[in-house]
Amino acid sequence: MRLDGRTVLITGGTQGVGAAIARRLAEAGCDVLVHGLRDDEAAAQTLAECRRAGVAADLILGDLARPPDQAIGELMQRLGDRAATISLLVNNAGTYCDRPFLDMDVETFSRTWYLNVAAGYFLTQAFARRWIPAAVRGRVLFTGSINGVLAEPDHTAYDTSKGAVLAMVRSLCVALAPYGIRINAMSPGLVVTPLTEPALRDPAAMAWMQLHTPNRQVPGPEVCAGAALFLLSDEAEHIHGQNLLVDGGMSVWQQPDLPDALRSKLTGL
Repeated sequence: MRLDGRTVLITGGTQGVGAAIARRLAEAGCDVLVHGLRDDEAAAQTLAECRRAGVAADLILGDLARPPDQAIGELMQRLGDRAATISLLVNNAGTYCDRPFLDMDVETFSRTWYLNVAAGYFLTQAFARRWIPAAVRGRVLFTGSINGVLAEPDHTAYDTSKGAVLAMVRSLCVALAPYGIRINAMSPGLVVTPLTEPALRDPAAMAWMQLHTPNRQVPGPEVCAGAALFLLSDEAEHIHGQNLLVDGGMSVWQQPDLPDALRSKLTGL
């Protein structure tokens, strides 16, 4: 699966899943524009790793957790002439918030919605408006989440936003497939990233998550990169409006098998 001659824009691409995708697409011959919030060590490392693959890689800064009429307009301005070279878009930027429903405030919910949902919607629109007149068969990948199909306690804003992403993928597929533009999603289960790592430092928390995953793994974000490459490649030409779960089987398992010690403890309650 090669992407030679193409250029991709990856939002939220300086670390975690976005950075893993950037590295994998660069290895496949794709020039990379990595969007991030700040020019920091993580961004520099991601760009260096992409450039080692022999492709062009640059950083685009911008805060997408704002009303999209501001955020997307500024991002497109910063892209300038480079926007014309982009035929692949990965809407990966996102935030992960945990707050009980009864404590949720409008500001936190709004920033979650702007970044996880509205930014991808209107950035896709901005590129579709360019691609359609130029007959560019663009490809768009959204980073969803297992939270889009399974609820997590105290994550109502995040769960709602990721559920909306999956609905958006289906709807945008219907709107854009007639123009040869493909829209799909790749949804990780639990992977170790800068956002999730603090919670997984507790060995008990890590063991609990492994227990709930059939393959017993909580891997790094690199497991998502191959799926992203596939969905953006020619090999997925007839795949439209789909969501590929990369979750070690977590989403298909109703209840995990309990270790004997834990089973005894629970049955004794």
